[in-house]
Amino acid sequence: MTAFTGWDNFYVIVGSSAGALIGLQFVVITLIAEMPTARDVERASSAFGTPTIVHFGAVLLLSAVINAPWHTIAAAVILWGMLGLSGLMYMLIVARRMRVQTAYSPVLEDRLFHLWLPFAAYAALVGSAFAARSNLGGALFGVGAAGLLLLFIGIHNAWDAVTYHVFVKRADRKPGGVSD
Repeated sequence: MTAFTGWDNFYVIVGSSAGALIGLQFVVITLIAEMPTARDVERASSAFGTPTIVHFGAVLLLSAVINAPWHTIAAAVILWGMLGLSGLMYMLIVARRMRVQTAYSPVLEDRLFHLWLPFAAYAALVGSAFAARSNLGGALFGVGAAGLLLLFIGIHNAWDAVTYHVFVKRADRKPGGVSD
């Protein structure tokens, strides 16, 4: 498909990165799984940890959709629009989960990276699906920007989770709050 000419390498890089980071996130989750957790920590994980995997998965799926050998652009546009709509609905669920969990009080940075930026990225996918009819080139840049934004959101959130568990939760387990 000529519309996707030049985008192959971009989506191979972004999709491969998302796939590798999904694997890395599972390794990290396995390593911290031995830490004792309370019910409120499990709720916080569904608000702050699970969305990271969902965003990486969305980027991987988006990359696969764009790289599929479509005969027309319509199928790809519909699929990335549906991915955007699904992401927007999921972000409403995440917002609720953030509100009801009690293990952690989100600060501005948390709301930005766990709620507002992902919402903007998924909205960009929906907007790009509508824009594709009149400006396909611009729409493809919108899709690329949304995918890249979700990838960087996932990287930030994964790093944030690891540092929280290492420097805060681990220190809480040590006598006197001192880590080794």
